[in-house]
Amino acid sequence: MGQLPVSSPYGATTRWVLLALAIVIFLASLWFIRGILLLILAAIILVILFTTPIRSLVKRGVPHGWATLISVVLVVTVIVLLIAIVLPSLTAQFGTLLGDTVPRGINELIARLEDPQLQEQFAFLANINLQDTINALGSQLANAVSQIGASVLPVLGGVANTLLSILIVIFLSMYFLSDPNMHQEGLVRLLPVWYRERAREIIREIDATLRGWLRATLASMIFAGVATGVLLALLGIEQSIALGVLAGVLSFVPNFGPIIALIPSVAAGIVEVPGSVLWIVVIIYGVSFVQSQIITPILVSDTIKIPPVLILLGQIIAGVFFGFLGIMLAVPMTAILTVLVKEIYVKDVLGDSESFAPTTTFRDEVLADEA
Repeated sequence: MGQLPVSSPYGATTRWVLLALAIVIFLASLWFIRGILLLILAAIILVILFTTPIRSLVKRGVPHGWATLISVVLVVTVIVLLIAIVLPSLTAQFGTLLGDTVPRGINELIARLEDPQLQEQFAFLANINLQDTINALGSQLANAVSQIGASVLPVLGGVANTLLSILIVIFLSMYFLSDPNMHQEGLVRLLPVWYRERAREIIREIDATLRGWLRATLASMIFAGVATGVLLALLGIEQSIALGVLAGVLSFVPNFGPIIALIPSVAAGIVEVPGSVLWIVVIIYGVSFVQSQIITPILVSDTIKIPPVLILLGQIIAGVFFGFLGIMLAVPMTAILTVLVKEIYVKDVLGDSESFAPTTTFRDEVLADEA
């Protein structure tokens, strides 16, 4: 039997069927290793954090090897100093907060909500077992944290999963940091020769976007932590430093972070300043509003522009498909996907580009095959 001509309708149909099958197989493979891909993204973000001072030193004439060593030593030194100076008092505050203040505050809140007069006024409270609800929420949160590395090696326990994930991210970061250009070029060489230079431009765009996001995120986290800690201290909460650190760390996760930070803050407020609980809610969400609507847009206006609704949808979708770690990394994943859609689909496939006019686009290749 003779081979079907490439230009025949049957040959074109066969090519498209095989292409669709290859795409399905490729996407299925990505799904099975989605946990590893998330850890790779976390490692890339860590590398970007380290390479920011490295680039600054290289621009000043320092060799790349020495710049890398200086940056790593500098970051490690800062971490050690913070641990030595801040960690003792912070540990004491967290111990008091988690071991005494928050449990007392939760019990006090349950007692108030189970007051018969309040339940007569709000009948739906009588049908809610608050203790079981709070226990279930705490169990789900702990389970979500323990599942961060579950897709890497599911036979291990929750703590072992998390530790394994951290180690994988650290070692991946070290390998990427040793020679980032080699790994980038290895990825570029998987693409057609005519598209490689364009791929390098897209990678540079993604790099600039992630750097802008990381810079804005770190600055906004510091703002959220300091502002929350100072305002809670003015209200008279003794564990204000610990609550400020908690709010700053959780602000890494937009939308959902302030909700989690609000729970221990309100619990501490019920015990220490019962009359200022409403002000605590105003502080947590007020700081979050300023952070998300003023600080972050100013810092990322030139590098990354993602509508807030797209970030929220990205977090929901990432949470459904990738779990807790997906929610944490939803913003950089959404940013990367936005860049890819804009650069590859809008500019290259649709041809909607004024700054880039390649000699051969993906659309030209398809039309040439169908001619």
